[in-house]
Amino acid sequence: MDALFRPLALITVVLGGESLALLLALAPGQPPAGGRLVLFGLSSLGIQWVALTTLCTLFLLRHMLKRLSPLGVAWVCLGFLLAMTTLVSLAAWRLLDLTDGMGGEPSRSGFLLRTVALALVVGLMGLLAFQNYWRARQLAVRAKQSELEALQARIRPHFLFNTLNTGAALVHAHPDEAERLLLDLADLFRSALRRPQLIPLADELSLTRRYLDIESLRFGDRLQLEWNMPANLPEVMVPSLSVQPLAENAIRHGIERLPQGGRVEVTVEIVASQVIVTISNDLPAQAGNSGGHAVGLASARERVDALTEGHGRVESRIENGRYIAKMVLPLNAVSTSPRG
Repeated sequence: MDALFRPLALITVVLGGESLALLLALAPGQPPAGGRLVLFGLSSLGIQWVALTTLCTLFLLRHMLKRLSPLGVAWVCLGFLLAMTTLVSLAAWRLLDLTDGMGGEPSRSGFLLRTVALALVVGLMGLLAFQNYWRARQLAVRAKQSELEALQARIRPHFLFNTLNTGAALVHAHPDEAERLLLDLADLFRSALRRPQLIPLADELSLTRRYLDIESLRFGDRLQLEWNMPANLPEVMVPSLSVQPLAENAIRHGIERLPQGGRVEVTVEIVASQVIVTISNDLPAQAGNSGGHAVGLASARERVDALTEGHGRVESRIENGRYIAKMVLPLNAVSTSPRG
């Protein structure tokens, strides 16, 4: 349904209506009084009324129609198109002095039959185009899903080895911390191995906190963590493993390369109608515009773009010796998305 109300789709509907009006005006036959230009104007007016009233009706009923399957919505659209064509044709017949278009006496039934038949042909062509569009979209979604699953399956071996070594070192001296580390590691792997999906923002931040807690045990005093979050997190859905890769980049390409360690800051803000998650970290002096962050950022960017259908974005920059990665999601684009 949402695809019908995008600017490109609306422009396409208007231009398609004008093209149809032009074809009717240029069709062989005796034009009405006023010539083909008048015929074009009347046809254009009627077609645009039909198209726009149909779209308005669908927009008003969009919440009810979301319960139907995509093919069911397409058939409902066709039904509304025929109904609106009938109403507009009857109104035009009543307001204007129309003939049957063949030079004979006025025939309301003939005029109505022709307009409805024309709308049916156009509607069936649109239905066929929609089926092709939907199949192409399904194939694109499956391809994107496969790419996401491939990205998700790339669990970095060095992180696993370092974590297990840290756990082994803690087993005797600090068994409680070793147990917590292994439980956090299990949660991370469980999230990494499940299918890409949308999860609550609180769950994603909890997963990121577990990851950073594991790294805190490994780096000790070298890693300083700072969390800046509102008292009540918004109840929105975000792509799974969209924040954690940003935190992993902060560790791998920032803290790991600083002998003295550094600070990682996680900030969550609600600005206007957007939720903004920012992760910043200290950088080595010679880091410059290194491409070291590219893989993790590409993973997060692909995930956010695919699971929010282009509504969200991931951006990054270097500012005052710190690397700043930011995920921006419109609240209305993720808050109503289903989980899973």
